[in-house]
Amino acid sequence: MTDERAIAAVPRLRELDALRGFALGGILLVNIEIMSDPSGFAAGAPMTLSQALFHNKFYVLFSFLFGYSLTMQFRSAQRAGVSGRTRTVRRCLALMAIGLVHVVFFFTGDVLFGYGAIGLVLLVVCRLRPRVALWVAGVLYAIGALAIAVMSAAGHDTVDPAEHERQLDSVRAGWGRAAVWRWELFADRLPTFLLFGLLNVLPLFLIGLAAGKARLLESPDRYLPFLPRLQWISFGVGLPISALSAITQWMPLAGPTVLAGPLLAAAYAATLLRIIHSHPGTADLFAPAGKLAATVYITQSVITALIFTGYGFALAGHLSDWTVLAIAVAIYITQLALSRRWIRHHGYGPIEFLLRAITYGPRRLRPSPSTVEP
Repeated sequence: MTDERAIAAVPRLRELDALRGFALGGILLVNIEIMSDPSGFAAGAPMTLSQALFHNKFYVLFSFLFGYSLTMQFRSAQRAGVSGRTRTVRRCLALMAIGLVHVVFFFTGDVLFGYGAIGLVLLVVCRLRPRVALWVAGVLYAIGALAIAVMSAAGHDTVDPAEHERQLDSVRAGWGRAAVWRWELFADRLPTFLLFGLLNVLPLFLIGLAAGKARLLESPDRYLPFLPRLQWISFGVGLPISALSAITQWMPLAGPTVLAGPLLAAAYAATLLRIIHSHPGTADLFAPAGKLAATVYITQSVITALIFTGYGFALAGHLSDWTVLAIAVAIYITQLALSRRWIRHHGYGPIEFLLRAITYGPRRLRPSPSTVEP
């Protein structure tokens, strides 16, 4: 066994939790579109705003943080003298299982299954050196952007009104019919979903992995001087491309828009980090939700399912897009407040407790305060 005293404790990074909690808000603003209508928002100002500022930005940040957290989990396993790979495999399989339940009963756009599956791929290449990981990430992401550009140039499918109505009927239906519809949709999309994961999500995992190996977020003095420049470049390049694509819907911008996503995600992250270090109390607003990320994510689907599906009020397709966005903001603000209250009395959320039980075993459910698992 490894002597735990010989290896430094793995700290719980407030900045990482705050970024994760912040990303959950953007993820909800995107996901609620599909919850409110399987075809998403109609053409108009809400759709333009959402595509310009939210789409393909916050999953980028969340994926980066997933890769970063993996390095912290490996360091924690090393300190405990156990296999980090074994822990990660169990965690990824648990994410896949939870994701399957989530996608069948609540939300067709689930990411937990994909994160678990692509996480297993990340485990295979996790020994790459940071510089090599960044190169591999760049190549994969460029291939993905090119593929999306080619597919967009070839045209895009439009939803037949009759099919759209059938989808709405399925969403508004009860448990059985809705579950069958979601499962069929998931099975049909699975190959494309996994390919997208390899070309768009795995690269982001790798960037997070490289940053985690360099312990970037653990050294504010190293990254803070570069944040203003990162903001200028990322907002200056990413925002005009994303906004122009959202306003014009011009197909040739599809590829550049994919590349603009990480730029805006980096700009958002840089802005929040600068605010946190200027006003430390800001972290307290987002970090509790970040600590309960899986529970908050699943809860978002449960709440929106009660609003839009046959489990509750069956309002899918009946509310204006602006109303849907307002509901998302209200849900997120409420979750931030409740997460802060929950974390005062509990170490983990219900989903985190389940993940820990599977990942570490029941004997490791209560680590010492100095060695908190990310």
